[in-house]
Amino acid sequence: MSMDRIITITSAQNDKVKAMASLLEKKHRDRSGKFIIEGIHLIHEAIEAGAQLESVVYDMERGVPDELRGSLAQANGRFEIIETTRAIIAKCTGTDSPPPVFGIVRKLEADPASLYRANGLVVVLDGVRDPGNVGTIIRSADAAFADAVVLGKGCVDLYNPKTVRSTMGSLFHVPVVEGDLSELLPAAKARGMRLVGTSLQASANCYAHDWRGPTWLLMGSESDGLSEAALAQLDDHVIIPMKGRSESLNVAMAATVLLYEALRQRDFQTTIIPDPPTK
Repeated sequence: MSMDRIITITSAQNDKVKAMASLLEKKHRDRSGKFIIEGIHLIHEAIEAGAQLESVVYDMERGVPDELRGSLAQANGRFEIIETTRAIIAKCTGTDSPPPVFGIVRKLEADPASLYRANGLVVVLDGVRDPGNVGTIIRSADAAFADAVVLGKGCVDLYNPKTVRSTMGSLFHVPVVEGDLSELLPAAKARGMRLVGTSLQASANCYAHDWRGPTWLLMGSESDGLSEAALAQLDDHVIIPMKGRSESLNVAMAATVLLYEALRQRDFQTTIIPDPPTK
């Protein structure tokens, strides 16, 4: 669709508006297979990744964002372009300060083979409920070049708008699989993956662990850690050493520390700088 064929909607009672606003609820996202992305950056990432965008909706008072003008002009019918009021955008995004643009995207399909690549690195989340934490972990997994992220039952919905915003577009870069850990963990072990998790009782620190082989890194809920069922599946327990007085790290920060240690071991040689000679 070229920019001269823009759909204008000004009524909050419009059926299309009601359908888009319903995606704020998980049951409607599940039923329709669609979700909301908000803001210029996420729209750009979706277009670049070739995601199945259905609609891009912008604030008619602000106009088309300059950063997206070229991409929208070349849409060629791949998705519809809608101009509407700020009040309708607020209704569809559930935010007090509505973004200048949002989009409707079909849910992503992750290739299950991404979980079992040779020497693969997969992050597995067990009951992580905070959307900001899940989004940040997906960003860190993307940055550390992990092969995939698994969301077990009890985790926040990947397509919760807060989760999507927190990924900052990384959900379009790294495969994210939602599944039952009671089935996935034994299957991973059977295929040679080593399951590693954190534990305050672990004797090995995370820097002494060898992260170079095929690894599934398990991270538990913010309040309870890994479930008993997940703990029973672990091959290795590691601890993140702390020299200060803090008792623990936020789950997203802990996952990032471990992912970057894996990245360091896999991709970077450690250079030891000798002490200067004594006089």
